[in-house]
Amino acid sequence: MKASDALAKFLIAHQVQTCFELVGGMITHLLDSFAESEQFNIVSMHHEQSAAFAAEGVARQSKGKVVAVAMGTSGPGATNLITGIGSCWFDSVPCLFITGQVNTRELKGDRAIRQQGFQELNIVEVAQSLTKYAVRVDYVDDLLPALHTALSLALSGRQGPVLLDIPNDIQRAEISEDMLEQWLNKPLDIDVQLETNSNNLKQLNELCKQAQRPLICIGGGARWADAMNSWLSVADSLGIPYVSTLMGHERVTAGHCYFNMIGSYGNREANWAVQNCDLLIVVGARLDVRQTGADIDDFARNARVVQIDIDPNQLNNRVQADLSICATADRFFREFTLNSDSFPKLDKTWLTELVEFREKSQFNEYADWTISASDVFKKLNNTLENHAVDYVCDVGNHQMWAAQSLRLTSNQAVHYSGGMGAMGFALPTALGVAIQSQNKVVVITGDGSLQINIQELDTLSRLGLDIVIIVMNNSMLGMVKNFQDMYFNGRDQSTKKGYSSPSFTHIAMAYGIEAHRVTTYLEMDEALGMITSHKGPLLIEIMMDGAAECRPRLAFGSKLDEQFPKLNG
Repeated sequence: MKASDALAKFLIAHQVQTCFELVGGMITHLLDSFAESEQFNIVSMHHEQSAAFAAEGVARQSKGKVVAVAMGTSGPGATNLITGIGSCWFDSVPCLFITGQVNTRELKGDRAIRQQGFQELNIVEVAQSLTKYAVRVDYVDDLLPALHTALSLALSGRQGPVLLDIPNDIQRAEISEDMLEQWLNKPLDIDVQLETNSNNLKQLNELCKQAQRPLICIGGGARWADAMNSWLSVADSLGIPYVSTLMGHERVTAGHCYFNMIGSYGNREANWAVQNCDLLIVVGARLDVRQTGADIDDFARNARVVQIDIDPNQLNNRVQADLSICATADRFFREFTLNSDSFPKLDKTWLTELVEFREKSQFNEYADWTISASDVFKKLNNTLENHAVDYVCDVGNHQMWAAQSLRLTSNQAVHYSGGMGAMGFALPTALGVAIQSQNKVVVITGDGSLQINIQELDTLSRLGLDIVIIVMNNSMLGMVKNFQDMYFNGRDQSTKKGYSSPSFTHIAMAYGIEAHRVTTYLEMDEALGMITSHKGPLLIEIMMDGAAECRPRLAFGSKLDEQFPKLNG
């Protein structure tokens, strides 16, 4: 049997049956085998970066339970995957990346030359720091063992991307039926969840019994835990407040005790809660500078901090916790149950104070704009409440506006590019999300971000997926422009000066996608009201010239609860 056929059979046996690719000579054997099996959904993209993001979207929508393939040919095809590989690495998303390679006899090996074969490139060496496993398969008998190892590692522990680089002659070599059968019958070696140290849980229990003003913080490492929502539902019923990081917000339902997102661009009430609690329980957040602010010593200034994380290297990294627990979020939620006796000294005025502060903070931050970002997301929340929706956000001010303002219901999720923070993420990721899901998908993007992978509008049009693209067009690269206003006296090189963007409405229509351009509040209200009834691709371009700010925000060096502009009263 041809090795590429055996690889296809192995992937099918493990339900890895969606492949995003841009065809090139060194992956034609693999693509042919996938197609001839008639059991793959092969999606041809217009750039390998988009293929990587789309594969990431499949895994994100399935909460890391389904792996997709992103494939590129040797040389530029392989390097174009790198941003997507990095995105999966930083946000702990399991994906299988396969690159074609020149024939083994054309590899430069140890020769002191730059290249031997055409488009030869050592992608394994390039990708090793961004993958859990990266290997070039130089012998056909190593192909299935390497594939088995790759999938096992991608799905184990702290999940992440893996890469196989397969030379062209290995793809077309022969593999025996017996070897294939052997590896088909071998289950994947997926690590079981880490056992939680019982002494750690006892210590946490004692801390809870002493706490009067407890607060829970949900991070990205907890967002896919199956037990999270039920655990938070109990917290809600007990009157225990909780907040989230940007990545934690992806799956947190907005209950009564949810006080939104912490951080440099976080909600005022969330940051105030962190700075005024006396016990902070952090589940699956690495507490980086965007979450804590630069003044680490002042973070959670009145609290004992408990950090729970699957990765021991993340514990006591920036913030020195009073108690560190190495465990998966799901296991923690199942083993540390909350009940009416968990916080016997709970101050009943704590929740009341937080609710009052939240109500004081929830006002239109952009009332001076013709179309307010607050109004856009208020309309989305009202229109799509209780509808099954996956939001996918690009990177820029619009991402922070969304994270501050979206309020998810029980059948909704939002997907952010967190650690990589890659502009151009949203549209291709949304394609993967939509292929995996039956939900409506809503893309939140800006004029800068959409241009980076705008070619995938053609892919969207071809597939006819139920995706709505909302372009918040401020005719600039607003987040960096705001940074320039703060630190460079408004000198706006390349964010305004030297920057341009087209009519996205016209471009969408050229691709055969229905599109609407709105310039007033009433037009915005009407256009967003169409979303629930519309089926298929739709683009709504909201003109927001001059909208360069995200409010509130934290200036570098300021304390977490000293955001600008300051809250009156």
